[in-house]
Amino acid sequence: MALTDEQAAIRDVVREFAVEEIRPTAAEADRTQEFPEDVWDGLAELDLTGLTVPEEYGGYDADPVTYSVVNEEVAYGALAVATALSVHCLATSCIAEFGDEDQRERWLPEMTAGRPVGAFALSEPHAGSNPAEMSTEARREGDEYVIDGEKQWITNGKRAGVYVLFAKTDQEDPATITQFVVPGDADGLSVGEKEDKLGLRASDTTSLTFDGVRIPAENRLTEEGRGLSAAFHILTGGRIAIASQAVGLAQAALDEAIDYSREREQFGDPIAEIQSVRHTIAEMATRTQAARQLTRYAARERADGDGALAASMAKYFASEAAMHVTNEAVQVHGGYGYVTEGEVERLYRDAKITEIYEGTTEIQKTVVARHLLD
Repeated sequence: MALTDEQAAIRDVVREFAVEEIRPTAAEADRTQEFPEDVWDGLAELDLTGLTVPEEYGGYDADPVTYSVVNEEVAYGALAVATALSVHCLATSCIAEFGDEDQRERWLPEMTAGRPVGAFALSEPHAGSNPAEMSTEARREGDEYVIDGEKQWITNGKRAGVYVLFAKTDQEDPATITQFVVPGDADGLSVGEKEDKLGLRASDTTSLTFDGVRIPAENRLTEEGRGLSAAFHILTGGRIAIASQAVGLAQAALDEAIDYSREREQFGDPIAEIQSVRHTIAEMATRTQAARQLTRYAARERADGDGALAASMAKYFASEAAMHVTNEAVQVHGGYGYVTEGEVERLYRDAKITEIYEGTTEIQKTVVARHLLD
């Protein structure tokens, strides 16, 4: 599926930024578990922190295919950066799509400029794959809501200044899930320590605790009870973003394997001359391209309508492709693929999360089966 001239130009600009600005920081950021804030500022200068924001608020207002392409190329540089960006864009999407004019004017221009960073607070310690089981409650008291509860696995948890929060207005009623905007400096909101993760280590992942947090009623984004359907709608785009990132990660691993196979010699010749290595790289390239095409199809389906089925297919297939391709890249590198001085060891660790966040592989299969069989 060919890109338009404009989409191809954006791809080239973001790829250049990924190679020249993001990738050189990736290994150190992974080692120190510190997000490269200078890179974030560079993304803002390219207008990428306003990807899902309408133009009237200073945003880029990217179509779904362009959004997919940008996610792929940023992930080519580093998945941790791409994940932080896509979650920020989830938050801006919620405000842009469900907020009223005052809410959009209040939050979007500054978020478009990159600060405050946005976060998406849906998952809980005991309610990950089934958010209807969440226990966080937002009780109405006059002109305010009082929030109590805990969220888990929050990307941009420490960096964020704006949290899009999902909570029940009646803790006992799953039909009351509602969407709110909570500023990062709200009294009673505390952010947990960063999780020490297998991969995606430069991306801060934390818990959030809400202890009597009071926000004005005007910070409610959806009517009471409309929050869960809003979350599922927004997450369709989020799943396409993760599929796109998985493709970018796979492409990075494939390129590393190709380069290494041409340089590494065994028995007097580059290992690229060994048939088993050639077949491995052929399979890696085919899976990567298949994932890319399915993801682009899902993005076009999103542009034409809901696209939930295609999004789940793409997220499921592309994440498994990324896991397979990065594993094979480590194998092509042999011992050098297993040590931290190379790229592919980090790519392999990062790839695993694409099968888990924003809906596990099992959840994606459930969604696909429901569309086809129910």
